[in-house]
Amino acid sequence: MLKITPFLWFDNNAEEAMEFYLSVFKDSKAVSVSRTGEGTPGPRGSVVFATFVINGLELMALNGGPHFKLTPAFSLFVLCETQDEIDELWDKFLAGGGKPSQCGWLTDKFGLSWQIIPKALHELMGDKDPAKAMRVREAMLKMVKLDIATLKKAHAGA
Repeated sequence: MLKITPFLWFDNNAEEAMEFYLSVFKDSKAVSVSRTGEGTPGPRGSVVFATFVINGLELMALNGGPHFKLTPAFSLFVLCETQDEIDELWDKFLAGGGKPSQCGWLTDKFGLSWQIIPKALHELMGDKDPAKAMRVREAMLKMVKLDIATLKKAHAGA
């Protein structure tokens, strides 16, 4: 069976990024960490790459140097059930230097882009009544962090 794992390139803080992501998500664990040995480039014992799991998704992180940077062209999409989940993740990802964007997108302090999206958004935008779906879309486009109550009000025409 083919397995696909997102592979994230960091300059020199892959271990710090992994530890941060493990602290954000409750159902997470480090799987393996490969460190430099004697006679290899970089400080002895520094991380070369690490594998970890957050909420069932396996990721790999590499300390690859300054050659490449993460961009919003790649993001991790997190589907949230409640506003409390959205608020908690939003606050954690912005802590320490993250930057909000719009429509539920943000970039964390390591440069990784995230979409923090309520499950209700898909349900409301999927309404068979195009006027209701359009109102939800228009409300979403005005938001930075998504707000379920506001989306529901837009859907109802309030």
